[in-house]
Amino acid sequence: MNALTENWVTIGDISDIPVRGARCVKNGETSIAVFRTADDQIFALEDKCPHNNGPLSQGIVHDGCVTCPLHNWVIALKDGTAQGADEGQTKSYPIKLDGETILLSLTANR
Repeated sequence: MNALTENWVTIGDISDIPVRGARCVKNGETSIAVFRTADDQIFALEDKCPHNNGPLSQGIVHDGCVTCPLHNWVIALKDGTAQGADEGQTKSYPIKLDGETILLSLTANR
């Protein structure tokens, strides 16, 4: 196995995540929220809003974003950046699909 593939872990199938919902995966002390959009796209972000560490996994998924349940910050699922007038970013993680199986990289995007 080469260094690029060693980081990928199988975390389940698309059907394990509710449409417009999330489930969490633990990596040591880090909680990673894995999101499913209405059109079955899968994204992964650290489960902490950049504003006040709110649990993004409990937010509302819409239009390629998730709205934090604490203070309504809108975070882009593709890269974890705050939208609108808000500023900040949470870590995002690469995802790939093998059919219906979700593979997650445990190395955050920079």
